Amino acid sequence: MDGTENPISNLYTQKMHEVQKHLTLTNHGYLGYAVIVNKKFWEGLPADVRGQLELAMKEATAYANKIAQEENDMALEGVKKSGKTTVYVPTKEERMAFKKAMAPVHIKMADRVGKDLLQSIYKETGFDPNKL
Repeated sequence: MDGTENPISNLYTQKMHEVQKHLTLTNHGYLGYAVIVNKKFWEGLPADVRGQLELAMKEATAYANKIAQEENDMALEGVKKSGKTTVYVPTKEERMAFKKAMAPVHIKMADRVGKDLLQSIYKETGFDPNKL
């Protein structure tokens, strides 16, 4: 196997690290999940119930993200301890080169992904492609 693109937990639990010799930790993606509900149903719920559900989702999301981070951290330690995969962490300069290389893709895909979504992501992450 020359390489894969996976969360560390998948790489470890599926034993890809046993055949993959190199791993670069780019932190280039975010794996998230969406909870979707019918608008008419949602708006038909009493405001207090919607508020309780929103709070429950916020708390469940924070908990799920905490568990995911813990599992990824443990998986990374397992990969390192196995000695079968070399783990590489890019330097600040290398990460900047990666960002510069990807910025034109944002522009190219803006119509497909949605310009508003990209701007929202930039705002939430503090990323400014104009400062690269």
